[in-house]
Amino acid sequence: MSAELTEAGYSPYVHFSREEWALLRAATPLTLTDSDLDALRGINERISLDEVADVYLPLSRLLNLYVMASQDLHIAADTFLGKPAARVPYVVGIAGSVAVGKSTTARILQALLARWPSTPRVDLLTTDSFLLPNRILEERGLMSRKGFPESYDLRRLVRFMADLKSGLAEVSAPVYSHLTYDLVPGELKVVRQPDIVIVEGLNVLQSGPGSAVFISDFFDFSIYVDAREADVEEWYVERFLTLRETAFRDPSSFFRRFADLSHEEAVETARKIWHEINGVNLRDNIQPTRDRAWLILEKGADHSVRSIRLRKL
Repeated sequence: MSAELTEAGYSPYVHFSREEWALLRAATPLTLTDSDLDALRGINERISLDEVADVYLPLSRLLNLYVMASQDLHIAADTFLGKPAARVPYVVGIAGSVAVGKSTTARILQALLARWPSTPRVDLLTTDSFLLPNRILEERGLMSRKGFPESYDLRRLVRFMADLKSGLAEVSAPVYSHLTYDLVPGELKVVRQPDIVIVEGLNVLQSGPGSAVFISDFFDFSIYVDAREADVEEWYVERFLTLRETAFRDPSSFFRRFADLSHEEAVETARKIWHEINGVNLRDNIQPTRDRAWLILEKGADHSVRSIRLRKL
């Protein structure tokens, strides 16, 4: 464990090697099996139970401690105000590039947190649910900017977060299909006062001009999944090639046209998409938010977490 220093002589983070971080697991039991992990892995991700034990168990322990402390703080505040204790979920935001593994991180944390002895109810939501419908993106000329900040219904997303943190009995969000690459008409995901909500998305840590309230204002804790851009590009190409052999072959897939590409054409297409869209979004909008996170998971070229940075209190 070491304290990082900037040119000014200070950093808000404490840096841990994977080995140092693993010791913070303490006596936390591993509650996932290989079959559980198979269901949680993302495409082409090679995460092992050893990594779950070294990285995600200590993180789940930290979050469990934070959740309990937050609940005690809410009770204290409500006691002071002389009102009944409200049931307000603890919200964890997870940010990072396309193909960096943030969805797998979110699913693993959801599974581990839900297995704590208090058996909290943990819901998972992706900000894809708040992308504007394709017809609106097409009208505005934004289809090639999907995933960029301007492609989201930010007003609806902020309203959802506000309602969630207000303790409403039910809060609903649209449902997004990665197969059709669009919102599913008439379908809603209903969230009913869970103990913890994990919100995963590209730009969830973003702030800037144009709004007085941001999604991250509602987070109690935030995580950024980080890696070298060159590595993430390779993971994106690998994922594209796998999807070309699987999901893209579904007749209802938005990307059906890519299924018949040769290997060389598919690699060229994936790199073109990366350099014109995903890489630009990463550099311009996602990576600049990294240092707003409470915790940064730093991955190596093999997709495994090599080190962790935790913000000082």
